Amino acid sequence: MTDIPQVEGLEPLPASHASLAFGVPESEPGTIYALSVSGGVRFRPKEDREVLFGRNRPDVHVCVGEDDRRVSRSHGRLARRGDHWWLANTGHLPLQLPGARMLFPEDEAYPLQVGYTPVFISGTARRRHLVEVYVAGLDGRLPTPVPAASTLKDRPWKLDAEERLALVCLAQRYLLHDAFPQPVSWKQVATELAELHPADNWRPKKVEHHVTDVRKRLSGAGVPGLTRDEVGEPVGNMLNHNLITELLRTRTLVPPDLLMLGQD
Repeated sequence: MTDIPQVEGLEPLPASHASLAFGVPESEPGTIYALSVSGGVRFRPKEDREVLFGRNRPDVHVCVGEDDRRVSRSHGRLARRGDHWWLANTGHLPLQLPGARMLFPEDEAYPLQVGYTPVFISGTARRRHLVEVYVAGLDGRLPTPVPAASTLKDRPWKLDAEERLALVCLAQRYLLHDAFPQPVSWKQVATELAELHPADNWRPKKVEHHVTDVRKRLSGAGVPGLTRDEVGEPVGNMLNHNLITELLRTRTLVPPDLLMLGQD
């Protein structure tokens, strides 16, 4: 529990709340949602309202990286000023935003746009701590996906447990919102998953088999750009890039899935 006084308009979100990447319920325009693996809050817009996040649970609204001393006790502040919510870094390490933008403590506050913004904090070893932020728009909901061919589906694709694990590792740079992400190599995926699950016999060929099976399945369902004939030579990473793009577009993979790799 937090020791911060509860104020009008501030509502808690449980740790079990779904990822904000899936959107939010219909809300008053400008309402902000902030969520970590420990839970979060929803706050209606009003001048000078603030949401604090960091590892010192009693003094913040959203606790993140509670067991990681590289995360500051108070690491960030979301403040309502005028018509925007502004994100400020109040900690020691930079906040990583989409497009590889880094927000440092000495930087001016950053204005958040309507919709979904994942905010990452690098912790010890390879840990990445995530605070999901969502600002409700005029209709208070997630914008409708851009229309495409009728064979494309807006609902998430079904993956089994090993397929999901392999694809999350393959797509980790996309889920971290790097500016120019590339799929991770088969070898690196196998190495990382073997460290996490040494009894599961992860090898590059096993990773390739799972990913290829998913590509074939989605291609058979009408998703374009997943075969050599479609993309032409040289193929490079294009098939995996197109697969990851489809999985992100349909929200089959979302940033909180990085928890599977020990990143929170």
